[in-house]
Parts: sequence; C-alpha cells; structure tokens
Amino acid sequence: MSKIIIIGPAHPLRGGLATFNQRLAREFINAGDECSIFSFSLQYPGFLFPGKTQYSAEQAPGDLQILSVINSINPLNWIKAGNLLKKESPDIIIVRYWLPFMGPALGTILRRARKNHHSKVICIADNIIPHEPRPGDKAFTKYFLKACDGFITMSTKVMDDLRKFEKDKPAKLVQHPLYDSFGEPISKSEAREKLGIEGRQPLVLFFGFIRKYKGLDLLFDAMKILKDNPIKIQSQSLSGLKLIVAGEFYEDEKPYREQINNLGIAENLILRTQFIPDSEVKYYLCAADAVIQPYRNATQSGVTPLAYHFEKPMIVTNVGGLPSLVPHEKAGIVAQPTAESIANAILRFYQLGEDYFLPHLRSEKQKYSWSNLVEAIKELAKP
Repeated sequence: MSKIIIIGPAHPLRGGLATFNQRLAREFINAGDECSIFSFSLQYPGFLFPGKTQYSAEQAPGDLQILSVINSINPLNWIKAGNLLKKESPDIIIVRYWLPFMGPALGTILRRARKNHHSKVICIADNIIPHEPRPGDKAFTKYFLKACDGFITMSTKVMDDLRKFEKDKPAKLVQHPLYDSFGEPISKSEAREKLGIEGRQPLVLFFGFIRKYKGLDLLFDAMKILKDNPIKIQSQSLSGLKLIVAGEFYEDEKPYREQINNLGIAENLILRTQFIPDSEVKYYLCAADAVIQPYRNATQSGVTPLAYHFEKPMIVTNVGGLPSLVPHEKAGIVAQPTAESIANAILRFYQLGEDYFLPHLRSEKQKYSWSNLVEAIKELAKP
C-alpha cells in the first residue's frame, strides 16, 4: 500500500480538473492505497477568474479526504503547505499542471516537500504551453518542472511541448481516462424531456466553457451554411438541425450574441450558457446525436473521454491531439478548422448515421481506463 497525495482542485472548487482529481483518488483507494487531495483555499483571485463563480453548489463527496490548504498568491502559504506535505511524507505526490500562473506556487510547495528525501513527485501535465500565452509563462513553467521527478501527458502535443523544456526526466503518454462518474447513459428521449427539448430533430452538442480557441464562432458559421443549404438524409431534413451550446462564457459573450443575430441562426440554437453541474451532465450528452469540438487549437480535451463514456460520436477539428483520439469515420468525423469543413463534417455524420459509430466507440473506449493511469504513475515513481 502506498500513501499518495494529489495536489490540485477538488470540491468545493468546480470543473473538469476537480472531477478528474476526485475520480483518480477513488481509483487509488479502490486499489488499496491511501489517497487524499490537497486543494486550494484560493485558486484564482476573483479578477483573474473568467467565469461567474469558482465554487460548486453540489454536496461534498463523503468518501474522500480533501484539504483546502493552498493559496495560489500567498508565498508564506506556499512554505506552510510545503512543510505540511514534507511532514506528511507521502510516497507519491501527484501534481496537476494546467496553467503557468500556478508555477510559482506549486514549484515552491514541491521544493519544500521534497526536503523529506522520500516523496516522488509525478506531474500530470494538462498543458505546458497555454492556449492563451502571457508574459512570464516560460519562466514559471521552467521553475515548476524542475521540482518534478516524472511526468504524465495525455496527448502527443503536450509531450512534445514538455520535451522543449525537459528533455531527460522520465515521462509517459497515457490516454485521458473516461469520465465515468456522471452516471450511466439514459435514452435520448428521456434526456431531451428532462432538458425541455421538444421533438426528434437532429441535435449536435457543444459542451464546455467557451473561449476563442474552442472555435464556437466557426461552428455558428457552419450552422448558417447548413441552414442555407437544407439537405434531406433518409427523409430527414437537416434544415431542422439544432445546436445546443452547454457551457459558461469564459470571455465576453457580446460578439457571439451579435454573430448569432447577424447570421440569423437564433432559431437553430439552444443556448444553455451557464455552468453545467455534474448532476446534469448526462442529460446533455445523452440528448445529443453527436458532440462537436470545432477547436482552433487543442492539446487534449476532457470532452472527448466524456463522449466516449456516453458512447456519443464526435465531430472534431484536425488540431492538437484531437484527431488521434477520434479515429476518422470510426469514433467520429475529423474536419479542418473552417466553417465549410465543419459543415461538411456534420453532413457526413448524418449521412453515416449515429448507429454506424457505436461498434467503433465501444471498442475504442477500452483504451481509456483509470487503472492504466494509476499503473503509469506508480511505474514513474519507482526508485
């Protein structure tokens, strides 16, 4: 049995990182290890957080030990948290790295913790080079990486970025595990009824927070193309196609609203542009025919393993790690990051039909197990 501490967001903080960390902790516990999470008492100052709130309104998980002890902007706290980790002396410290802003805090905490000459530090790197660069990114990232003993990446893009900074330390590429903590799939009709979506019209889903790099504006342009060129497929007209956007704006929403009005596509959209709590996620995934990720750039995406869990085909753009995660015309359709190509990909999806993808999805999802991640972490942490 190993003693493991995960450093990263957890309840009451919300979002994909918190969900991931809690699920990973459970996997270690189920394997017979002792595992707890060191989360943040302050993750971001309010003026840096683009959403409405950083906190979940859902009940705290009763089966996990979560300590909210890290203040991302208080250097005295970093020393205190590092000393606490040093005293706890876990066999493995797993630290999430997703934003260079966290580099100074996490790098300092880890340097203090490693003074116990026992703990191995394994980083799960979501991003090394951020989607939206800022001054200081490289210096903060270098400072953080020097405090780690090994690395897990979940896409070849992040692995390549890591090797630009750290050429020698051990690293493993592991597929992002399935988000299987949102419940089992339900029928499409039940999910649509729950969401108040009437009819049996074609429906594609954009899921997750909204930022420029995710290409929602390209998707809106694609919807306009399809609206202006209605095509019948198996007696069903794509003129009735609707796009549901489920996720919170992490930037100014005004340009998107203006684009919708200018394109005249409001009647083709269902906008649920607020944070989607964990308890409602399955309804959005199960209501859709397909999940669409029209990104301009990407590393990996947490939406992909979520779609695999609910066995939903994906329409993705040929950027970052997305095409390697979604084999073309097997688990979904791969398009170029242009409105025309995305429109054609949606059309191709409906030509093939949702059922065409199911055998491939069920086969492909077997690669995305949490046990693979646990084994890779333990292998990296060996002396």
